[in-house]
Amino acid sequence: MSKRAKIVAGGAAIGIVLLILLPAVGVPWWIAFLIVLGVPTAAYLTLDRSQRRRLRRVTRRELGR
Repeated sequence: MSKRAKIVAGGAAIGIVLLILLPAVGVPWWIAFLIVLGVPTAAYLTLDRSQRRRLRRVTRRELGR
């Protein structure tokens, strides 16, 4: 398994765990859903324009293999 696949699998596992645990401690499910989606979105939006372009280019290049 590649390093990138391990990171994706870990992120998915953390997202699922958060969707289960946050409502269990009293956070409404829709707020938990917003947290799980909002954190990666906020991280992407904090990137510089050139960093976003480079990230898209690398992702497309790996998909084209």
